[in-house]
Amino acid sequence: MTVTVKALGQKDAHKLAPLIAAYAQAMRRGAPRRPDEYYAELLTTDRTAEVIGAFEEEELVGFAVFFDLPETITGFRAGQLEDIYVLPAHRNRGIGRRFVETLRIEGQSRGWSRIRWIIPRPVDSAATGLPEEAALYEELARPSVQRLYEIVIDPLA
Repeated sequence: MTVTVKALGQKDAHKLAPLIAAYAQAMRRGAPRRPDEYYAELLTTDRTAEVIGAFEEEELVGFAVFFDLPETITGFRAGQLEDIYVLPAHRNRGIGRRFVETLRIEGQSRGWSRIRWIIPRPVDSAATGLPEEAALYEELARPSVQRLYEIVIDPLA
């Protein structure tokens, strides 16, 4: 079956919401989240994040979230690949690779110097569509010399 990768917009929120819920469930292993179309609309219209989706026919089977960021030191821009999720029944068909290739081509047109790929730890192959993507980031990317740290901010404080 042919897979088409394209940008997602607000009109796609109803298709995206169940995938976001499945991704959150897989990553957090808690009670299943209900699909939240309002959040999916916010994500697809966010002024900083961009979302692309993989479609088989009219069915959305995966998504990736990325950012276009400035690089202060070089004066270039860089892409940051934040999330890739593919529905379990559609994994190991090269969809993750299609997302990365789509972003590589997009990055060339935007003048990106690189794509930073954030991999959640620990990576759970059952959760994210791995091992395809695990092999994919090991195959297509190199470990960064930079360390990634986080400052936790309590959004309810």
